[in-house]
Amino acid sequence: MKVLRTSLYAGAAVWAASGLALAIAPHYLIHELFRNPFIRDWALIRTLGVVAIGMAMLMVLVAQRLEDVWWWAWAFIVTTAGIATVNGLHAAFGDRSGRAQTMFWLIAAVNAVLCAGLILGMGRTAQEKPFA
Repeated sequence: MKVLRTSLYAGAAVWAASGLALAIAPHYLIHELFRNPFIRDWALIRTLGVVAIGMAMLMVLVAQRLEDVWWWAWAFIVTTAGIATVNGLHAAFGDRSGRAQTMFWLIAAVNAVLCAGLILGMGRTAQEKPFA
């Protein structure tokens, strides 16, 4: 369970940090850092930041009650895998606008790593604490 708990806390830290950045300074993050001139809806970006903070809080709650609800981590596996897939496909086949591609590759890579850690943790936890 230690691997899963560590993965959940690491994921929560990443989600909270990125959520705060999106909620507080979306213009700097999107336009200045990653040079993506196409995004103009700052309310939507800030909303995504708030959602990321909420996701981080849920990850911490599951990590704290892991002995009872370890299988709830599947929700985070589905989410991180989905985000990695969508952003990876967009980076590979979507609009090719210079540094903006870096943002999509980074989102895909970070979420793929988080997903891999969660899957590894779920596998080890399932061996330690099977449903039977």
